Amino acid sequence: MIWNVCALYRFVSIPNAETLRPVVKQFCLENGICGTILLAHEGINGTIGSPSEDAMTAIMNFLDQNFGVRQGEVKYSTASDKPFERMKVHFKKEIVTLKAPEADPTRQVGTYVSAQEWNDLIRDPEVVLIDTRNHFEVKMGQFTGAIDPMTTIFSEFPQFVKEHLDPAKHKKIAMYCTGGIRCEKASSFMKAHGFENVYHLKGGILKYLEDIPAAQSEWHGSCFVFDRRVALTHGLEETGDAPVTSEARARSGRTNW
Repeated sequence: MIWNVCALYRFVSIPNAETLRPVVKQFCLENGICGTILLAHEGINGTIGSPSEDAMTAIMNFLDQNFGVRQGEVKYSTASDKPFERMKVHFKKEIVTLKAPEADPTRQVGTYVSAQEWNDLIRDPEVVLIDTRNHFEVKMGQFTGAIDPMTTIFSEFPQFVKEHLDPAKHKKIAMYCTGGIRCEKASSFMKAHGFENVYHLKGGILKYLEDIPAAQSEWHGSCFVFDRRVALTHGLEETGDAPVTSEARARSGRTNW
């Protein structure tokens, strides 16, 4: 059985996020949806699986009516098996935890760069390319020339910036992550701290792997995803027999793309 998978996020003010949590979960359960959705006052983030296209359409229409998710980032793919065991909907302080209140993507973010424009940007010798994902993800694959901040959790990223980057010296910063959410928030943080030219890959690695042929790619390795597929390659194909770390397998099923 082929499952439909959707990774989504949108930074948008949701003042009643906590009260909407049980409503969202009930709708998901009624439509056979599995996965994880995070709600916060700053937005929505999640990866969900559906046994049918009709059920996926129903849940996406519901989420769009309530949160305008189609105005954010939405990425569809497929899985050969059920990608999640059950359905979880949580209310959180942040949909991606940075613990830096000055980082507010609803107010300011860096410049979005499409997958088609990304290669030219990161080949610029003046650009400092940063992978905003955690170290275990970076070990599975990354873009040519990218810096690994060696973080174990995303909330360590501000300390990396403080210790290694200077807005007076590093004039062009480009960042990327799995689906766009972490580098979008990271770009807001860096803008708040005086970095002027901050770029991030729109749609993240997943969009790049979907749109850019392997022969033209600056990506090497596989991309960790937060479900039972564990990792994807070009064309958003499952890695199959490609090696993945035990830590990656342990962390699959969480939402932090």
